Amino acid sequence: MSKTATIQTRVDPQVKKEAQKILKKLGITMSEAISMYLSQIALQRGVPFELKVPNKLTATTLQESEDEQNLHSVSSTEQLFQELEG
Repeated sequence: MSKTATIQTRVDPQVKKEAQKILKKLGITMSEAISMYLSQIALQRGVPFELKVPNKLTATTLQESEDEQNLHSVSSTEQLFQELEG
């Protein structure tokens, strides 16, 4: 099958940079990765991963994290594990 269709999109430059690093390690070009993604959409007749709208608590927590509100910090990994074990 010849590849003649072109897709142009805008993405966050940092996301693109990070994705390129990972794809390079995998030996896959960005174009090949996007082609694989679109092939999976066609094969599965949908997005090949689960998409969910976060519930209210998750949405609030994510927003607070982005706004650097109500964050909890620890001074060491030992303290973190002590608190988690609790």
